[in-house]
Formats: sequence, C-alpha cells, structure tokens
Amino acid sequence: MKRIIFKAIALLSFMTLFASCGGGKRKILSDGKTPLERYGALNVQGTQLCGQDGKPVQLCGMSSHGLHWYGKYANYDVIKWLRDDWNCDIWRAAMYTRGGYLGNKSVVSKVIDSIEAAKQLGIYVIVDWHILSDNDPLVNVDAAAEFFDMIASTYADCPNIIYEICNEPNGEDVTWDGNIKPFAEQIIPVIRKYCDNLIIVGTPIWSSDLLSAAKNPITGQKNIMYTYHFYAGTTGQDGRNVVSKAIKEGLPVFVTEWGTTQASGDGGVFEKETLEWTRFMAKKKISWVNWSVNNKGEDSGVLKMNKDRNAKGGWKEEDLSKSGILVRKILRGEE
Repeated sequence: MKRIIFKAIALLSFMTLFASCGGGKRKILSDGKTPLERYGALNVQGTQLCGQDGKPVQLCGMSSHGLHWYGKYANYDVIKWLRDDWNCDIWRAAMYTRGGYLGNKSVVSKVIDSIEAAKQLGIYVIVDWHILSDNDPLVNVDAAAEFFDMIASTYADCPNIIYEICNEPNGEDVTWDGNIKPFAEQIIPVIRKYCDNLIIVGTPIWSSDLLSAAKNPITGQKNIMYTYHFYAGTTGQDGRNVVSKAIKEGLPVFVTEWGTTQASGDGGVFEKETLEWTRFMAKKKISWVNWSVNNKGEDSGVLKMNKDRNAKGGWKEEDLSKSGILVRKILRGEE
C-alpha cells in the first residue's frame, strides 16, 4: 500500500512539474486547490498582480458575451465546466450599459448568478461595466455609481470579485485626462466604501491606449490596474510593444478582453498571432480573459452556432468553434 501511495505522489509531482514547464505555455498547477484557495485576496505590487502571499499570479479565463443576450451561460454548470475542463481561474460577467443595465435593470440577476457561482466554485469573477456605444464613461456615471454601490455593498466580504469599471471608452473626444480618469476618480471611492478589492480601469481608444494612463495614473489608491484589449487578427507586435512600454513605465496591466479573430469578432481565427500573444502574456504574467462564451456563430465565440442551447456545459470538441478549440488548449497548457 505504501508503495502504491508513493508512486501516486511521485506521479502527481511529475504532472505538476511537467505542467509548469514549456516555452511560453500557461503554467498549470495540479495542487487540488481552487483558484481562490490558491491565491486568496489579490493585490497589486508594483506592476504585478499578486496573490495574498505576495507572489505573482497570472489568472486566465473566459468572458460572457453581453448578459442581456447570452446571460443563460452565466450559470453554475457552465462556469464549473470552464473551471474543471478548461482550467479557468476567472469568469467575466459583461454587463452592457446601453441595451443592458440602462434599459432593463433586471439583467443584474445574471451578474448575481455569476458572482454566486464563482463563490461556490472558488474562482474569481470580473464585474464588467461594459460601456461601448456610449463612448464616454461620464455620460452614465450616475448609473455606474448606482450599479457598483449595489454590488460592492452586497458582496463587500468577497475577495474573489474584481471590478472593471469601464470596458472600452472610445471616440475622438474621449481622453484619459478629460473623461476616463475623472470617471474613475468618482467610481473608485464608491467601491472603496466597502472593500479593497482589485479595480481595473479602461483606457482610451477601446482600451488600447495604455500610455496616456501611464503618463498620468490614478494616485492615492491601491489595487488599481489598467486594461488593454486586443484581437489577434487586428493587433500584433505594435500592441505588445505598447504593453511592454506601459509596464516599463510602471503601469499594472490586466487584459480583460482579447480575441483570436479580428476586432469585429469575425474574420477567421488567427492561430499564429494568438499564440504569440498568449506566450507573451505568460512570460510577463499578464492576466487575461478571452471573448467570449456564446453560440451566435461569430468566429470569436467558443461554441458553434446553436450548440448547447440549454447552457449546460459538458461540451465535446464537436460543439466548439475553431476559436473554442484553440482557447481551451491554451487554458489547459497544451498550446
């Protein structure tokens, strides 16, 4: 019996070591812990996201599509499948403003479902105020304050919640100094009344201009990061140069949304470019979330058209799109 136990321990140690190796592939730890058990309350040290023990961490996972469209996938079964089969550490709940919260506040129930599932499963969850067509975050700052006050006051004691306060500010007149930073300086205190959880701030030009924020970062606050978004078929080495320069200038970066396709969400899957990006992020321990879990038939969605209509998880390879197959392999440390 002792020999059998020794062999089992040796095999587990080998698997853990093996999963932690590889040229730029994601490191997988087979320690039997949930992500929250492993890392605890997150904090930012310098430019690096760290666990409760102060050691650098890289969280990787999946985003919902707009919860008002594909909120059915924001449930325990799907999120558990993503944790157990896809090796996700994190789930992002995308609460659109226009078409979502601003028109039908009952959609918040899908954010709550996401948080409750994440709590039970021991994974992290990003609560994403998904501005897009509204361009300027200041346009709906009062609604944002209302939303984040409700979530933060209800879940003040939940260390696994991450607050993403403005998804993709955009528009010629929307700048870091004039719009985004002033918005953040109003919303961050709303959340800070209740908790010190990680807060992620969007950046200009659909969250691609980190350098504006690097020149004039938010001060007087802790556990603040800045988001960068990319789509592998649209943005390549120039984007990685921007990220590297921003980090060098002292800006903590979290990629809360990226896709394997063009920025439209379609245009095919760019596998080579995707792997260049994911290996770059693994090397720099940049946390990321892939867009997105849906079955609408777009190339960036992980499910094929009309697959898993009942949102039960348990997907087979024939259920997955080309993007879904690739991203699953990356999350599992196979690519």
